[in-house]
Amino acid sequence: MDMAQRETWTSRVGFIFAAVGSAVGLGNIWSFPFQTASNGGAAFLVVYLLAVFLIGFPTMLIEFVIGRRSKQNAVSAFSELGYGNWTFAGVIGVFASFITLSFYSVVGGWVLNYIVGSVTGGYLGDASTFFGSVSSGTVAVAAHAVFMAITIAIVAGGVADGIERATKFMIPAILVLLAGLAVWGSTLSGASAGYAYYLSPDFGVIATNFTSIVPSAMGQAFFTLSLGFGVMVAYASYLGRDDSLPGDSAIIVVLNTIVALLAGFAVFPILAATDALTGSTGAGTAFVALAGAFGQLPAGRIIGFVFFVVLLFAALSSSISLLEAPASYVVDSYDTERWKVAVGVGVVAFLLGIVPAYGYVGLFNDFVFNILLPIAVLFIALFAGWIYGGEAVDELGRGTSLGRGAMTAWLWWVRVVVPIVVAYTLWLGVTNFYAGLVNGAYF
Repeated sequence: MDMAQRETWTSRVGFIFAAVGSAVGLGNIWSFPFQTASNGGAAFLVVYLLAVFLIGFPTMLIEFVIGRRSKQNAVSAFSELGYGNWTFAGVIGVFASFITLSFYSVVGGWVLNYIVGSVTGGYLGDASTFFGSVSSGTVAVAAHAVFMAITIAIVAGGVADGIERATKFMIPAILVLLAGLAVWGSTLSGASAGYAYYLSPDFGVIATNFTSIVPSAMGQAFFTLSLGFGVMVAYASYLGRDDSLPGDSAIIVVLNTIVALLAGFAVFPILAATDALTGSTGAGTAFVALAGAFGQLPAGRIIGFVFFVVLLFAALSSSISLLEAPASYVVDSYDTERWKVAVGVGVVAFLLGIVPAYGYVGLFNDFVFNILLPIAVLFIALFAGWIYGGEAVDELGRGTSLGRGAMTAWLWWVRVVVPIVVAYTLWLGVTNFYAGLVNGAYF
């Protein structure tokens, strides 16, 4: 595509909302509270926050540097920068994005069914039976198709008119509705027990469950920040040269973390009030536990409707970025009309998503969490730290008042600390995923 015709964000705020929208998704509201509940509560929260700020934030800067410097998608960026032999790193990210979109849309379809269930009261009688009826089979495939169609329509609208306009509406709505749910949750009997489990860490739990908590927390951090998908590379490629990458990254990371924490403040009082505070986590646990809780609470149907609308906005704000990553590669590389690309990629992702729609969401989710994302992050960290080096520092310095010393410290951090931590996380993730395959946990 002619660079002069390439789309851009209409404003810095538009970019931030889009990037926050990508980060704020089902991972924050669907996965985060239940990852926390099943991994020791506040113990998991501590490790997760460390992963976000010590590993996630520096990694986001890497993706922003690559994207803005190259003005290309995650695959083409490396060739544009003069390092075509590193293109595989971008391919891994876009592949992770595509795989995630395929099963993420299935979960988005569950959300649509639960919104309908809130209106009809369908899940209030027997939450487990309702989940079983909508989470697998033809009903799940049909809802998956509707959710994917909405995602395709937004991405087909373009960067400014589609993605930016949608996220400018959805992100404030998510914040307002989640804050309202958190305030309402504070009035429930037993809310204090939920807060205690959520906010009072038992560091002995971290020591005892270190090998399971670390990959879960790291995968959660990458997933909620949209790192390793090629998404942030694509989004940063539409930026102007004068934007502060550290400033924008800090805003995005903080807002994303606020949403995750708000989700916890909304969910844990509900779980505590209905004696469902702890338990095993799985792809459907959030839906079964919360739907069951809404059935026991005053005005549960109304609260459930609001919650699942929040979940829908969160799901869409991320699904459009997951589609944008592979779509931007095709648009940039083959000068094809955006709407045709969005439809084509979306349809293929839908077809792949039929597999998880028949009961394999957990398998797809753990494969991405434990393996694909750590691999993608590891390679881009090695590239930025040891190959691109000084040029990465130069790009990071554009539009910011940070001194050279701070930027050099960032470079050494991504050279040494990030690869070591991510490589260790990958090893644990592969070990845990293999154990799940051997034990039949996914089948």
